[in-house]
Amino acid sequence: MKKEIDISQFITVNTLQKTQNDLVERIKQRRKEMKLSQRELAEKSGVGYSTIRRFETNGDIMLSSLLKIALALGCLDEFGTLFNKRVIRNLKDFEE
Repeated sequence: MKKEIDISQFITVNTLQKTQNDLVERIKQRRKEMKLSQRELAEKSGVGYSTIRRFETNGDIMLSSLLKIALALGCLDEFGTLFNKRVIRNLKDFEE
């Protein structure tokens, strides 16, 4: 298996891999705080156990499954803050 190197291991920068790994770790932590096994989370969320296991292993998941997991873990509202920041490309955008 080819080992991936993430630049964020060497400098502070958000990368796709770091963001994905951080999300996986936060979700695993939340599941454990709620004292849920992967199988229990699968049952509670309606997402297959193998999907949860794969997600916690390599971060691979469909958005719909991720949202179901977030709902089951009580953090679906956090998705509402994504993409809320206005894009500012120049001072004119900032003034409006």
